[in-house]
Amino acid sequence: MNSSALTPRQIVAELDKYIVGQDDAKRNVAIALRNRWRRMNVQSDIQEDIIPNNILMIGATGVGKTEIARRLAKIADAPFVKVEASKFTEVGYVGRDVESMVRDLVEQSVNMVKARKKEEVKEKAAVIVEEIILDALIPAMKSTASRAGFSTSTDSDEIPTSDVELNERTRNLFRDKIKNGELEERKIEIDIKQSGGGNVGMVGAGMMDEVSMMNLQEMISGMMPKKAKKRKVTVAEARKILLEEEAARLIDMDEVKEEALRKAENAGIIFIDEIDKIASGNGKGSGPDVSREGVQRDLLPIVEGSTVNTKYGVIKTDHVLFIAAGAFHISKPSDLIPELQGRFPIRVELNALTKEDFIRILKEPKNALTKQYMALFESEGVQISFTDPAIDAIAETAFSINAEIENIGARRLQTVISRLLNDFLFDVPDKIKAGSVLEITTEMVTDKMSGLLKNKDLSEYIL
Repeated sequence: MNSSALTPRQIVAELDKYIVGQDDAKRNVAIALRNRWRRMNVQSDIQEDIIPNNILMIGATGVGKTEIARRLAKIADAPFVKVEASKFTEVGYVGRDVESMVRDLVEQSVNMVKARKKEEVKEKAAVIVEEIILDALIPAMKSTASRAGFSTSTDSDEIPTSDVELNERTRNLFRDKIKNGELEERKIEIDIKQSGGGNVGMVGAGMMDEVSMMNLQEMISGMMPKKAKKRKVTVAEARKILLEEEAARLIDMDEVKEEALRKAENAGIIFIDEIDKIASGNGKGSGPDVSREGVQRDLLPIVEGSTVNTKYGVIKTDHVLFIAAGAFHISKPSDLIPELQGRFPIRVELNALTKEDFIRILKEPKNALTKQYMALFESEGVQISFTDPAIDAIAETAFSINAEIENIGARRLQTVISRLLNDFLFDVPDKIKAGSVLEITTEMVTDKMSGLLKNKDLSEYIL
């Protein structure tokens, strides 16, 4: 099924595979994603005027804000970039280069399109690579060339012709061996193209902006001659290196850039985390920090829609979907400047996680923590399972610690499970041999967690 044509219900169903609860947030992002498909299918001139409804997610850490945005981008096969708004307030940063997030988005888009195009020419490249490897193993004997001291032209004696035939027969035999993977460990010598310049350092380039700098470096390295370097590698390694080289040669980079810019403009998602850290409601600007309001004003044109220069070309940010997120413990969304608030019309509150949510998080998602640890033990040949009461006890412990110290949401489960299983992970495979079966019970959980639960001062264990 084409991911871009998923209905909102199907998008929510996909998100449900990885994220527990937060139905309101899932519904809103699903609508936002489907709206992009709808906009692209609008036939009239109004298409350009339909701008995405940016979303502001409000919720404590560890409730799934980033995960929702990341999974959404994966479902949509869209370029995705995550930035921390607080990084623009760092001393010395002076919030000047908020455009870098758009450049990163374009870079991500170029990589995605390039990877897809390489996949399309993979078979063609594989045929070329096979011939290069074959030439390195058994060089072709051309019938028109003089070889080994005698003429191999077709109108001469039979012997040279048989030599050519013998060479061809040997090559066909080796071609089959390469196809069957029989020569993977055989060492061969191949030529690898290297760009002559590498990264060209520029002295005194302080006055140039980032894009001009990158373009100049690219231009200089493009002018440098490409050198071929001989390397002795196994057939398997050679195939990997040469496939990359040949696939890159077969794709049209200008076409890639054009498509990548279109994809970033119409499907790109930028996730701005910790936006509450640049809200200036508390009025306590911490000394040398850059004005938080200044950073908001720097972000505003990007979110409103502006034109940004990148090394691949110019991109308009009018139709990029922005998802902002923050805990808003100290500040409130209304502490953001009104213009920025107006650019995030959809507000979604994510709920704090309950013990029941923790139980579901440990059991249901495709990448649940319990399944991750089962896979880690399985790689050593050890089978591990969790009883339902044990999962209940793990969830109870995580919930209690969150309630008593600081609520870091689902991330607390990492601390608890890690503490529970670390001793077993240390003993595999020395004491716990391959073929062993481990069952995690409530008693084990109680025993390992007793120190955590008895001790009211849990600061030692806080992540």
